Formats: sequence, C-alpha cells, structure tokens
Amino acid sequence: MKIAIIGSGRVGGTLGSRWAKNGHTVYFGSRDPESEKMQILLGESGATASAHSPAQAAAQSEVILLATPWSATQEILNNLGNINGKVLVDATNPIGPDGQLTHGHTTSGAEQVARWADGARVVKAFNSTGAGNMGNPDYHGQKPAMFLCGNDDAACQVVSGLAAELGFDPIIAGDLSMARVLEPLAMLWIRLAYTRGMGADIAFSLLRRQA
Repeated sequence: MKIAIIGSGRVGGTLGSRWAKNGHTVYFGSRDPESEKMQILLGESGATASAHSPAQAAAQSEVILLATPWSATQEILNNLGNINGKVLVDATNPIGPDGQLTHGHTTSGAEQVARWADGARVVKAFNSTGAGNMGNPDYHGQKPAMFLCGNDDAACQVVSGLAAELGFDPIIAGDLSMARVLEPLAMLWIRLAYTRGMGADIAFSLLRRQA
C-alpha cells in the first residue's frame, strides 16, 4: 500500500517507519525533506521510505496519515492539493493552547478535518494512545485497543488492517461523529500518563466475555 505521512513527529515517524518496515511504500511529507532529522528517519525506516513535500507525498499515496499539530492542520490540508477519494487517517487531537479540547459534544476535530478535506474519506484513528505504544503495542501478549471511526466502511476496513498489522486490536466505533468520544478518550490517556504520573506505558483495551 502507498502511504503518505503528513507530520513527521513522534506519531507520524513511528507509524511511517513501522509500515515501511512491513513492506508498504511510505512517503514522508516534510517542509524540509532534506533535513538531518528526515534523513535519520529514512535511515531507520528502510528502502521503501522516501521524503517529499507534503503535497508530493499526498499525490503519490492511497492512504494519508495526518499527524500534525492541531494549530497547523487547516493550513497543511489546504496545501495538499487534490485528495478526493483518498483515505485520510486523522490522528490529530484538537487541543488548544490551554491544553483543552477546542471541539466537543456537538462536533469534533475529525468532523472539522472532513470539512477542510472535503472529498477525502476521513477515518479517525491513532489519536488515543502514545507513540511508544505505536512502536511497541505488546502488553505481555495482550493487544491494546485501537478505536477508530468513519463514514466510509471500506476506508475503515483499510485502517483496521493497518492497525492490526502493527499489533493493535482495531475496533470500529461507528461513524465519524464518534470522534466526539474518541478525542476526549485521548485526553484521558494523556491525563493518566502525564498528569497522574502513570507514564506512557499504559493502554486501553476492550474485554470480551467468552460465552
């Protein structure tokens, strides 16, 4: 699969590198594709990864992972070019300068992303846990849940497959409005990990009672 990574911080870098090592063709989108940071990331990712401008990365891809700071998200989407029909995985969280969510209850960051990226098949995913878990989701043989949602069933199945191959238990929570729940779930993870001092080696899971 051809995957563009827009945002090469810890989340984008970790997911892109792992997918590249799994054999996917990964296009890292960066404002400075020649930077030392990007060259290090390419070295860690292997031969199927390359660096481009965000628009070039998006143009070559089938799936786009959006892992940008919320404050930069609209501008970046506006400059990606035509992404109609592409699967757009929204891994952002709409966190404002005060550390609180800027959207909620009647809308969500993902629904705003869908308006900015009209025509893309938006799926909310990879927003409710830390980059460390994306690099290593193994909890003594137990798989952390990866909750996701979207309005396009086929797009959700694509993203479920990408999550499963990394070692997550993908759970489709419903249509894109369920991001109104998943984004606060991310805040819970952040508060437990950092404010409450539990550390980043924690993850949510969904238990299923066997009949």
